Amino acid sequence: MSEVVYDEVEVRRARYAVAAVFAVHGAVTGSFATRVPWIQDHASVSAGQLGLALAFPALGASLAMPLAGSISHRFGARNALRGLIALWSLSLVLPSLAPNLLTLCLALFVYGATAGMADVAMNALGVDVENRLGRSIMSGLHGLWSAGALIGSAAGTLAAHLGADARLHHVLAAGVLTALGVASCAWVLDLQPGEDEEPPPRFALPPRSALLIGAVGFCAVFAEGASLDWSAVYLRDRLEASPGLAAACTTGFTLTMAIARLVGDKVVDRYGSVRTVRVGGVLATAGGLLIVLASHPAAAMAGFALMGLGIAVVVPLCFAAAGRSGPNPSLAIAGVATITYTSGLVAPSAIGGIAEATSLTVSFGLVTVLACGLVLFAGVLRAGDRDRPKVGRRPSAVPGPRT
Repeated sequence: MSEVVYDEVEVRRARYAVAAVFAVHGAVTGSFATRVPWIQDHASVSAGQLGLALAFPALGASLAMPLAGSISHRFGARNALRGLIALWSLSLVLPSLAPNLLTLCLALFVYGATAGMADVAMNALGVDVENRLGRSIMSGLHGLWSAGALIGSAAGTLAAHLGADARLHHVLAAGVLTALGVASCAWVLDLQPGEDEEPPPRFALPPRSALLIGAVGFCAVFAEGASLDWSAVYLRDRLEASPGLAAACTTGFTLTMAIARLVGDKVVDRYGSVRTVRVGGVLATAGGLLIVLASHPAAAMAGFALMGLGIAVVVPLCFAAAGRSGPNPSLAIAGVATITYTSGLVAPSAIGGIAEATSLTVSFGLVTVLACGLVLFAGVLRAGDRDRPKVGRRPSAVPGPRT
């Protein structure tokens, strides 16, 4: 991108604008998730067919994310994000319109593709703002994504409780979220490609550094997916907890992650990415051991809370490190995002398969082993701390990104 100088007020305003986009992105996800049962009934698909259809968002995202860099290069970062967040918000309507399995799969493919491209574009701009501010903001941005998802889920839960048609609900939600997302993009940094800058390839393998960073993200997202989808089942089946207590465990895990992300930037600024992830890995490993060894629901709930606390900031720090790991931040971020999306897709089914063959205890033993990987391999995130000024030292005019 071309060299542009922005003053601190413009950069701070851009931070809030990107934060709003993150919240909108999360709200779209929450709005969709709560109406999946309605969509299943409307499309007349079985549980197995629904499981197949729900693999298509990850497939679409994985194939489309490498395109985000080319789109940003052609149209500029601001216009690219404006267009992609609008497409993502509007795609919320598609799944509820699908009358059968084939159209549902196609709708979810488009839904996932637009989600992935918008994800890469907003994370790339978030990393750029973080570089200019000279302090961590990525954890907080992902925390606001979680907050947006909770708000979208709450609105969807209310709509479902009132018996509202998901088509009407999603049309209204898409209209509001599209307007908010597009309006927020007016204040993001308008980064343009340099005159001599070559356009990135449309499809390319991520650099080796992004693969290593993505492996750390894989461990964290696997633990997140396993905990979100299986924590309630674990408490119910293994520890004979009541349905309400089992559901509360999942809610507590989600809230722990959201709160930890919102306050995580201060920890990262003080201790750096590597030490933060290593300590997080220790907490997540301790949580995993507590889950595996628990003989009472309270102990398992404490273990899941520790797991959420330990892995909360890992993915934001992986994106930040990827954005500083080479000459093409969008390509590196797309590579890390593809790996983490794959992990989120694989985790629930892997846990179920292992549990079917052995037990849920063995499944979460694997999660605990992966949490140990955060401790062992956190050093690959050192790029996330490169050239970061000491806390409190902020330039009055902040230079543009390196070419």
